[in-house]
Formats: sequence, structure tokens, C-alpha cells
Amino acid sequence: MSRQAITPTLEKRPRRSPAEIEDSLEQLSRWMDGLFRIPGTSWRFGLDALVGLIPGVGDTATTLVGFYVLAAGVRYRVPKVTLLRMGLNIAVDYVFGAIPFVGDLFDAAWKSNKKNIELLRQRATVSAAEADKGRTSDWLFVGLIMGVLLLLLAGSLAVAAFILAWIIRHPPAIF
Repeated sequence: MSRQAITPTLEKRPRRSPAEIEDSLEQLSRWMDGLFRIPGTSWRFGLDALVGLIPGVGDTATTLVGFYVLAAGVRYRVPKVTLLRMGLNIAVDYVFGAIPFVGDLFDAAWKSNKKNIELLRQRATVSAAEADKGRTSDWLFVGLIMGVLLLLLAGSLAVAAFILAWIIRHPPAIF
């Protein structure tokens, strides 16, 4: 038997061209991650970094915007592994973005919405015109991802409350 008969042939899959997605999603990504440009540079940042300056509320609000983009992934029928990757981008943005001041610089650099829109564009299996609903299993999967992210949010708020209560009970010597 020849070596070619034993070795399976790997068929090259046709390269998928990027999908057209709704202009509103593109605009949302631009507002959140690239609305402002620092003069003299090509570096851009958006409302994600600015709203994140509001302690507690800012990062939560920008995470909810990320949920909207994640839900769009279901409507565009991206694979579950891509939905998970999009959820991880949101989680990383939330966890590191919640660190005061340093997190806002991280938000300006990480650009989770831009990353998720690009994943959506590359992995969408339907066009913008066909993206009206998703499969029930995908909605359940995204619901699970959002639930875990909401638990992460609740946990971080509980830790912050615990730390604040401890500081109030045991004030540092400088006060």
C-alpha cells in the first residue's frame, strides 16, 4: 500500500470572507473603543475608558454594553467557542478594568468591544439581513456566560464592600 493511500488528505477549506454586520454594532464599537484620538498619535480610546473612571458603576455599564455585542453573536450564529471567547474578552475587560486608574488605561488598550466585533465579523455564519434570531441552544449558552459574568460582578462588589467595611472598622493610622 502506498504512503499516499494511508495518509489522509487534508482538504483546504475555503477561506470565509468577513461578514457584513449591522452599522449600529460598528458604531457602538467605535464609540466604546475608538471615539477619541490622542493628537499626534494613532492611539485611540473610547467611552469604555472614560465611563470606567466612575467607580463601580462605570465598569458595570460598559460590561452591559459588551453583553449586547455578545448577544449579537447569537443572532449572527457564530460558533459556541467564539461566543465563549467573546465572553472571556468581556471578563478580562471587567476584571482588569475594575482596578482604579490602572484599569482605565487597560480599558483603553484592551478594546474588548472592538475585539468582539472583529470576532463577530470573522466568524458570522449569516448576513446582517438574516441575523434576526439565533438558535435556542446558543441563547442558553450565552445566558450561562452572562450568568457567570454577573456572578463575577456580584463577587467583586462583595469583595469591595468587605474591604470598605474592614477599612471603616480599622482605619489606617494616617486618619
